[in-house]
Amino acid sequence: MTRIGVLISGRGTNLQALIDAQNRKDLCGEIVLVISSKSKALGIERARKAGIQVEIITKKMYPSRSDFDRQLIMILKQAQVDLIVLAGYMRILTRQFINEFHSRIINVHPSLLPAFKGVKSQWQAIEFGVRVSGCSTHFVTCEMDAGPIILQKAVPVLFSDTGQSLADRILPEEHRLLVKSVSLFCEGKLSIKDDRVIIKE
Repeated sequence: MTRIGVLISGRGTNLQALIDAQNRKDLCGEIVLVISSKSKALGIERARKAGIQVEIITKKMYPSRSDFDRQLIMILKQAQVDLIVLAGYMRILTRQFINEFHSRIINVHPSLLPAFKGVKSQWQAIEFGVRVSGCSTHFVTCEMDAGPIILQKAVPVLFSDTGQSLADRILPEEHRLLVKSVSLFCEGKLSIKDDRVIIKE
């Protein structure tokens, strides 16, 4: 069974979606470790409640980015993690980390990539006046929000939307998309060719 490590920084709603899927036997993998970059992240309690091992690694503990990621790598390797899921993880990973787990890191992002990379994507969508936004899952590469796309889901932008209301409507789709993407990985149905993801039937 695929051993999953989840990296979080905040509320952990995407983590909860994965935990719920695991409890329903829909994940085809096991979350063996949650690492938080914030000592007071709400997602920590979600993991502990589910009986999952939690580690906290903060910038205060490891001010150097390379030292921080070196510690991350060590803990993930000790847990024999096969797949890393970024679920609201608010740190940019070093090249060293990404190379260590090449094609084994999945991120979920609240836009239809390659549009609106980075933070506040939903607010960017409102500012640009687009009619459709949504969310994407992708494999992580050294360029931010630019790795091979796994799945996408469109969400209409309403004239009355604010960044927050759009974010609130996209979030449940993020949950579904992330669970599906992780399940496909765990089932061995994802491969990458020429920077494009192939999904086996």
